[in-house]
Amino acid sequence: MTDILIIGAGPAGLTAAIYARRAEKSVLILEKGAMGGQMTHSPKIENYPGFPVLSGNELADKMVEQALLLGAEIGLAEVTGIEPADGCITVHADDGDYTARTVIIATGAKHRRLGLEKEDTLAGVSYCAVCDGAFYKNKAVLVIGGGNSAMQEALLLSESCAAVTMVQNLPTLTGEAALQAKVAEKNNVKVIYNSVCKALLGDGDFTGAVIENTQTGEQQTLYADGIFVAIGLSPDTEAFRGLLTLENGCVKADESCLTDLPGVFVAGDCRTKNIRQITTAAADGATAALAAIRYLG
Repeated sequence: MTDILIIGAGPAGLTAAIYARRAEKSVLILEKGAMGGQMTHSPKIENYPGFPVLSGNELADKMVEQALLLGAEIGLAEVTGIEPADGCITVHADDGDYTARTVIIATGAKHRRLGLEKEDTLAGVSYCAVCDGAFYKNKAVLVIGGGNSAMQEALLLSESCAAVTMVQNLPTLTGEAALQAKVAEKNNVKVIYNSVCKALLGDGDFTGAVIENTQTGEQQTLYADGIFVAIGLSPDTEAFRGLLTLENGCVKADESCLTDLPGVFVAGDCRTKNIRQITTAAADGATAALAAIRYLG
């Protein structure tokens, strides 16, 4: 039986593992995807203390290495549910069941989708410029969104694409002022405001999108070789629905990271909170780990 089983290997889960191992608790991290979570999609991180600039992959590698050096175990599995029983917690996963004395949910969030026809079938619809940007060298692309993630996508794509058009549903960009300034400096980046994507075009391959002005209702077609959707994230918590209290999909917990189920804690972007950054996810991971350690006695 594991002392602390952590679901998710993003910054919250990895930080929790580091703290738990330093307290000499046995730790197993279960991750269904890439180690590092959403931060691996960031080509350039400039607001993480101690590192003026580094990529999300680099930061993820450092966190994973530290957790492993301290003795944490990491397994690849998708958790499908948890079940408290007789003083322990059974964690159901696609490769079998695990038993733990405590559980930290750090499943983070996943990309929000447009919800449009053809979104799942067209080649050329992407949610990660780090992953797919190289396919569009000297080509034209669209970026849907106007927050930090969308601006980071646009800036990365601008380095190799001939033209980048951002489509923002509000009258202004909403991310950090520093990123807005960088976007404004790019000659090959254009922003269309007060507009939403209404349809995706193409037969097999993406060829363009129909956008609509939210103020006038006027529609226009933008032709491009690819489209990158960056309209935010939704918490990845379906596995816990019906067992834990959820608010807007997030596990309900305050800064203590305590859920309404004894022995189960939550950390990072899947927790009810106002600010979702790598630093706040790491802070949650530390808080949740220390709470689990106290619970174990």
